[in-house]
Amino acid sequence: MSRRTRRPHRSRSSLGPLFALLVIVAALSYWWATRPPGARHQERASHARPPLAAGSAVASSPAARAPADFAAPAAVRSSSAPATAIPRGSNDGAGPRLALIIDDCGQWPQTERGFIALDVPLTLSVLPHVRYGAEIARDAHAAGKGVMLHLPMEPQSGIDPGPGRITTAMDDDEIASQLRADLAAVPLATGVNNHEGSRATADDRVMREVVAVLAPRGLFFIDSRTAPNTVAARDAAAAGVPTASRDVFLDNVADVASTEEQLRRAAALARENGFAIAIGHPRPTTLAAVRALVPELRSDGIAFVLAADLVR
Repeated sequence: MSRRTRRPHRSRSSLGPLFALLVIVAALSYWWATRPPGARHQERASHARPPLAAGSAVASSPAARAPADFAAPAAVRSSSAPATAIPRGSNDGAGPRLALIIDDCGQWPQTERGFIALDVPLTLSVLPHVRYGAEIARDAHAAGKGVMLHLPMEPQSGIDPGPGRITTAMDDDEIASQLRADLAAVPLATGVNNHEGSRATADDRVMREVVAVLAPRGLFFIDSRTAPNTVAARDAAAAGVPTASRDVFLDNVADVASTEEQLRRAAALARENGFAIAIGHPRPTTLAAVRALVPELRSDGIAFVLAADLVR
């Protein structure tokens, strides 16, 4: 009689650790799938700059560079969520006027929508040919915010200012053609300001060609004043293009307290001169500072306006 081969008996107790491991893996998978979008760093720039055209004087660099503080602590980063409404003061449109411009838009939509959600007039300046540019421009326009084209222009540093760049190596026809293409990428723009541009905005030939394209379209130009020898506002005014110049950069230091200090400085200039233009960027720290300071500045008599309201 043949003897049956007996299979080794597997103890139920040996299955316990395996079952516990499966439960842990399932729990971690569920947490990863459901955690908030902000934790996944969805706002990091994803656009790669194309190589420069032959003959351009600008060196290539990484594209759509994030603000220096983009990897902010979670407590600060949470300020990029849509804001609760800031109480509107009765002084908007009267008294010292302050225009806030948020540059470099179209790359970090969550923070940019935080600015759009603020119950205060401000202007978003949108880069051409970036991933979220058209979407953010539409959202800003629908919310009653100002929309501008943030025109990439050649800097002295040789750093690539991004797709749609205007350079001093271009001839007049190339400048006009590129600017028309950039305007077509942000069709809701009512005006333009320069992104970088310390070399290009100091070049009369370049600026005359730029404002010659803007004049028949009824668009304004705001000089970001990235160079002390800029001729941008002068050439715009000479061509009959409404113009103004930046007074304060808000966030050269990516810190809430520093940005608040710069906002107060801009408000002081508005009181002194009747108006001021302050430029910031879509940083969570900048959003937090603007959100915190608007009620204070309004109560002090500052009227927030769109950039378009301050050109002449």
